[in-house]
Amino acid sequence: MEDADLAFLLTDLVKMLQSMKVGTERIREIVLSLRNFSRLDEAEFKAVDIHEGIENTLVILRHRFKVRAERPEIQVVKDYGPLPLVECYAGQLNQVFMNILSNAIDAFEEANQGQSFEALVAEPNTLWIHTAVVGQDRVQITIADNGSGITAIAQAHLFNPFFTTKAIGKGTGLGLSISYQIVTEKHGGQLSCHSTPGQGAKFVIEIPIRQATPEQSQRQPSSSAP
Repeated sequence: MEDADLAFLLTDLVKMLQSMKVGTERIREIVLSLRNFSRLDEAEFKAVDIHEGIENTLVILRHRFKVRAERPEIQVVKDYGPLPLVECYAGQLNQVFMNILSNAIDAFEEANQGQSFEALVAEPNTLWIHTAVVGQDRVQITIADNGSGITAIAQAHLFNPFFTTKAIGKGTGLGLSISYQIVTEKHGGQLSCHSTPGQGAKFVIEIPIRQATPEQSQRQPSSSAP
């Protein structure tokens, strides 16, 4: 018993079991979020909670928000308005959230180069997520950041296939193009970007609360790229 340090083992065992419990709960949360994020069993339009989709996306990206040696934790400020259930392809819409949020984090990492940890503590990387009903039949999801912003020239091509502002090998240039197609063509909505270099970027998603019937869709003009 002395050689094995039984007293220490008994104390450490409780801590180890507690860590295993916390780890298991985190794994369960991630698995559930992945299942809800993908919505693989929902190939048709369904009325869903948009906030749940955003939260599932944030859980999956949580590891990228955490504090690192070179920067403090990325802050996420949520301002959720009261939304009804929205008819959409939930898995595809979640992919739009993922693409926009991932791009914002990538932009932070690029903008942070050359800045000290102390400077980033004073002005931390921050994401703002706002949701609201606009008009009588649409919901709006706004995702903004305080990164380095996007030039006017880049904004003009932002949703074009294979266009990217990232370094070679760090981006395919398809994420925002696919997101634009999902929002405009699949959901009859709008996706726009508003940015000033040095002042961050804001992406605005608007989609109908209820999807049009096939007869109504035929009467609506098709969306064109910005």
